[in-house]
Amino acid sequence: MEPGSRRPGRVSAGIRAGGGEITVLLASPGWRAAVKRPELLARRAAAAALREAGARGAVTVMLADDAAVKRLNGRHRAKAKPTNVLSFPAGAPGYLGDVALALGVVRREARQAGRKPADHFAHLVAHGALHLAGHDHLDAGEARRMERAEARVMRRLGRPNPWKDGAAPLRGRAVA
Repeated sequence: MEPGSRRPGRVSAGIRAGGGEITVLLASPGWRAAVKRPELLARRAAAAALREAGARGAVTVMLADDAAVKRLNGRHRAKAKPTNVLSFPAGAPGYLGDVALALGVVRREARQAGRKPADHFAHLVAHGALHLAGHDHLDAGEARRMERAEARVMRRLGRPNPWKDGAAPLRGRAVA
């Protein structure tokens, strides 16, 4: 195990960002094989996204398998399939909400796009955190603003711009 990490299924509290704690729940141990130090990268990506959006509050990121995200997607969006990332805004003072990522979907998308899994993962965590901060991509103008915010977050993390070379749009979206 990595220093500072916890066994699967345990909560890993981390850095404070914008006035709130970013907590990572490692629900699927396969994340450690796919992404080096996934808890740390998730915290960094979420913190950078919250700073970009000027948002303050706590966030929980769940690193799950496809089955868990499929259940969430079915329950909250009536879609019987896993998706890459889901965001659940909390609407509670001091708590922005939750983000859930599906390991298999993230791996497949990264492979299909010719991207490093860690880069795709960081982008999706940032995408989910930006949803919690109020960003969306329902219309073209909103989508462009969100894509530019994601590109700035990725640059701050020292990772490539996910929207260069005609990247495909993300399938996940915020859940109200």
